Amino acid sequence: MGDHVPVAVEEYDYEGLPPNFTLVENMAAGAFAGIAEHTLMYPFDLLKTRLQIINPSPGGLYTGVSNALSTISKAEGVGSLWRGISSVVLGAGPAHAVYFATYEAVKHAMGGNNGNEHHPLAAATSGACATIASDALMNPFDVIKQRMQVHGSVYRSIAQCTKTVYKNEGLAAFYVSYPTTLCMTVPFTALQFTAYESLSKVINPGKGYDPVTHCVSGALAGAFAAGVTTPLDVIKTLLQTRGTARDAEIRSAKGLVRAASIIKRQHGYAGFFRGLRPRIITTMPSTAICWSSYEMAKAYFIRHQDD
Repeated sequence: MGDHVPVAVEEYDYEGLPPNFTLVENMAAGAFAGIAEHTLMYPFDLLKTRLQIINPSPGGLYTGVSNALSTISKAEGVGSLWRGISSVVLGAGPAHAVYFATYEAVKHAMGGNNGNEHHPLAAATSGACATIASDALMNPFDVIKQRMQVHGSVYRSIAQCTKTVYKNEGLAAFYVSYPTTLCMTVPFTALQFTAYESLSKVINPGKGYDPVTHCVSGALAGAFAAGVTTPLDVIKTLLQTRGTARDAEIRSAKGLVRAASIIKRQHGYAGFFRGLRPRIITTMPSTAICWSSYEMAKAYFIRHQDD
């Protein structure tokens, strides 16, 4: 078998946007990437949420990823692994469209597309700006998703969940975890984008469209960022599912510091790494799919610029 050779895309520098690469095309590429990523890896995201729940109901106790998968499949049916996915599909498209559009705009403004030099600051800043913008849109959908994912959830539709949460907890319930989400996703995205750009430069110095490079770089970058930010993800899950908790202390948790103190007191430092394995298992293929899908859509638009 011959050596794998990156594919050059017309006469354009692939990593830089061509002059007439429109915002709509960029957002379409991002939306495609977001929906593909979240839909394919959703069951593992549900397992992560279940394993991160503090003081779950008796039927929601699991010893690990494989035990959670078999228990949920047998007791609730295989279809339950996709419970709440409609919220993700509805929110992921627009959120990722904003995500990648912001990323490319900031990266371009900071000179991240200039020449063959490595621009880690531009990559990190672009990623941070992208996640601040997209999370503002995605956070309510994420709250609904996790409320529907927990064991014993009474919600059967996005509309029912939204109406009930708003009625019982108010609008603030959809954003109570937003500061924590930003504390997690800004460093996560900065780390991921920096690692992705760095790995891509090393693996594919020619900067041509190379699916293997995008897939491998995306997976490794995602795993690294996910592992480092898992404690904040556990805190986020506690805040977003507090309305379903049996523990009165958890139900009254109102911010990052309070949630962190509850986790530390009840489970020690080990509690901050609940769901670490499924988080990494989910993130590696998710980021690989996300980057591969985005770069594929981006290459498609570039290739058809002259058509």
